[in-house]
Amino acid sequence: MFQLPRTNTLSPGRTKTGNSVLPAPRKEPSPGHGPAAPAGSAAPAAHHFPSAGRDPFFDNAKYLAIVLVAMGHAWEPLTGHSRAAGALYLLVYTFHMPAFIVISGYFSRSFDARPDRVRRLVTGVAVPYVLFEAAYSLFRNWADDSASQAISLLDPWYLTWFLVALFVWRLTAPVWRVVRHPVAVALVIAALASSSPAIGDDLELQRVLQFLPYFVLGMCLRAEHFHLARHRVVRVLSVPVGLAALTVCYWAAPRMDRAWLYHRTSAQELGAPWWAGPVMTAALFCCSLALTVSFFAWVPRRRTWFTALGAGTLYGYLLHGFLAKGSRFGGWYDHGWIHTPPGQVAVTALAVVVVTALCTPPVQRVFHFAIEPRMPWAFRPAPSPGTR
Repeated sequence: MFQLPRTNTLSPGRTKTGNSVLPAPRKEPSPGHGPAAPAGSAAPAAHHFPSAGRDPFFDNAKYLAIVLVAMGHAWEPLTGHSRAAGALYLLVYTFHMPAFIVISGYFSRSFDARPDRVRRLVTGVAVPYVLFEAAYSLFRNWADDSASQAISLLDPWYLTWFLVALFVWRLTAPVWRVVRHPVAVALVIAALASSSPAIGDDLELQRVLQFLPYFVLGMCLRAEHFHLARHRVVRVLSVPVGLAALTVCYWAAPRMDRAWLYHRTSAQELGAPWWAGPVMTAALFCCSLALTVSFFAWVPRRRTWFTALGAGTLYGYLLHGFLAKGSRFGGWYDHGWIHTPPGQVAVTALAVVVVTALCTPPVQRVFHFAIEPRMPWAFRPAPSPGTR
């Protein structure tokens, strides 16, 4: 699919160009460090950030979100046999990527065309996209005899679409800082895209445009907004909101085409009239925002045993896809026991354990060359301070 760049997008607890399901521009590969306040604005009040370095809240949110991503992928083959699995799948897919994207937008607020930030965008997003798109394509051709096809960087497969989207969104960040009503403009763009089948599949532009409002919203947020989301009142209200959403998802599971939640096709391609695109865009934005706030309300603010793993979520995101797809190609879900309640619990637990392991420092050290490469040989040296 799947929050998370230099600040840490989803990389282990390091303070360098971490990428994670939220690769970052400067040192913002993902939400781990608070971004520098844009010029002319005051820095966030100190009490909004528990530590002088990384805010544990964002690393916790990234880890929990990547766990939900892995659980959703594990549940997908179960949805045809279990209405409960289908309801949980719809619930998670309503907000887990929006939450990642909001955080990614928040840590992209200060992105500009400064050379060091462009270099980090290339090494933290573009290079991993090229490497993993090629790796996924080769894996698919090897594991699935019926899916043999050439590698194409214009046709992101499975999880790599997020890297394409993040690259495009980051490049447009300066635009959203000068637009008068950025979220409204982004929603209009998303609505128009949802009713424009001519956009096609190249670079997953439908997803890039339909998920754009969440990125722009993240750019508009400040530290105090996340602080408010963790207020006790919001936490209390999030319980009935979550229960109501789960009830609706249980009702909708056998009735709703879940492709609406993927945001990768237009309304007409889903067999709906053109006006259903804008309507669903607005409705899903409201629902996703409500559940995202509810999710943030329950994310721990203090350091926990999994806080350090939040810095390595990009590793978990990109690597777990091989196991998720491999389970389909290998027919793991063909066994009847998997579709029983104990089997579903076991599959869920396995997904959590696997993605957690893939976020750990040892895995990061092994795959650092592909996900957070250092490529000084590829760029011109920085000009000396006195050079114009």
